[in-house]
Amino acid sequence: MAGDAPGPPVKVLAAQLRGAVRGAGGTWQLARAEAGRAPLGLRVVWMQGTVVEVERGGERGGRARLQDGSGPFTVLGVEEVPKGRPCLSAGKYVMVMGVVRSCSPEPVLRAIKMTDLSENPVHKNMWSLEVEDLHRVIP
Repeated sequence: MAGDAPGPPVKVLAAQLRGAVRGAGGTWQLARAEAGRAPLGLRVVWMQGTVVEVERGGERGGRARLQDGSGPFTVLGVEEVPKGRPCLSAGKYVMVMGVVRSCSPEPVLRAIKMTDLSENPVHKNMWSLEVEDLHRVIP
């Protein structure tokens, strides 16, 4: 079973994930050709964004639409994760870790963890730089 572990979440922007293609074994291949690197396989991602809209209930445990500055993305199961409910207000800036369900026409994740980061604007201001820096060092 250890070989089936998805690995640590990879920080990505919605625009990056939108271009990913389905790979083997439930992974997604994130294109990195413009950086001169091979595609990066991932299953679990770490994304941050501002809550734009929330749909409560339903068979998927609620959903939220977020915007990270590079584009929109949808998070399913937001009412089923610990600490998810306090984050579910339009305008809140949140961190989401989730399993990638689809990437096109826009990313869709199944939430594993959500945390409200609204109280410190540094999180939002630094997010794209954090992602850029990480992708510079991932081989």
